[in-house]
Amino acid sequence: MIHGAVLNRINSFLELAIQQRGSDLHLISGEPPRIRIHGALHAVRFRSLSVEDMQNILVEFMTGEQRQKFEEHLAVDFAYEAPGLGRFRAHVYRHHRGIGAALRAIPAQIPGIEELGLPPSVKSMVGYRKGLTLVTGPTGAGKSTTLASMIDRINAGSKGHIITIEDPIEFIHTFKQCVVSQREIGVHAPSFADALRSAVREDPDVIMVGELRDLESISLALTAAETGIQVLGTLHTKGAVGTVTRIVNVFPEKRQEMVRNMLSDGLRMIVSQQLVRTADNAGRVVVAEVLINTSAVASIIRSGQTHKLATVMQSGRKVGMQTLDAPLKELMLKKIITAEEAHEHASDRAQFERYILREEAA
Repeated sequence: MIHGAVLNRINSFLELAIQQRGSDLHLISGEPPRIRIHGALHAVRFRSLSVEDMQNILVEFMTGEQRQKFEEHLAVDFAYEAPGLGRFRAHVYRHHRGIGAALRAIPAQIPGIEELGLPPSVKSMVGYRKGLTLVTGPTGAGKSTTLASMIDRINAGSKGHIITIEDPIEFIHTFKQCVVSQREIGVHAPSFADALRSAVREDPDVIMVGELRDLESISLALTAAETGIQVLGTLHTKGAVGTVTRIVNVFPEKRQEMVRNMLSDGLRMIVSQQLVRTADNAGRVVVAEVLINTSAVASIIRSGQTHKLATVMQSGRKVGMQTLDAPLKELMLKKIITAEEAHEHASDRAQFERYILREEAA
């Protein structure tokens, strides 16, 4: 319970979210604050926030420039650092009842790839010095954390120049073995495409793109990977097959054959992940599908027969590939997650239905 007026309400709400192991804080005029805990939103025991409350809160944690962008564009993204609490990715927007804000906690320490629960093949593949690695999945699946973990491993294990292009900058990378240049869209570059065009002229060994949003940024990332730069990026797609299809289909039909050829040569790995609720409702675990670009995968991509990639992943366990259903089934059999949860996230849901019936009968 939060009592009375506070000097800085936003930090008090964020402190409560951290104490309750929340991932996100939602402030919406007309409603009490809400905290996302293990994937579900829970209301804070506090009065509903008025439009005036929200306007006062914005003054507390937004700069004048950020407020100006918000007034001009009706929404704005930025990173906010709360003393003693850490960094948060913030999005402030207008809605039909006034103003809303969503703030996501950024872990103070960058976790290792092993800590995230990703398969060992992901760690080993990050060591390759060129090619395109994509981390995909829905919003809130932990893609940014996985990318940060990959960058941290490269930073510690090789000597080179890493450029990150983010909106906004989330994890702050200190110099280890590498020089790390972090650029924020709207502050250091007008767009992802402009930042990518500039990055290839800045002697990079690695370019990390926070989000591949459109044809232009995807095209530039493919071209950079083709020239021998290690490129890492995210896409809001589900599954490796859906990712390959999305990349190809974003281009006009007359360019798709060329794009398939570029992707078959330049792709290194696709990690498609989701966060799945544990059986005890005490947390969530990462499950990931992994596609590694072997000669068989490259041939399938070039031919446009992407539906065959699922079979290759099923048979490619020796080289570190796996479908999403494989870790789901393993976690279910270990009773870490329920059959219902596995069924909800699975690609092939039919195989989990008999386990749901067993749980219901037990």
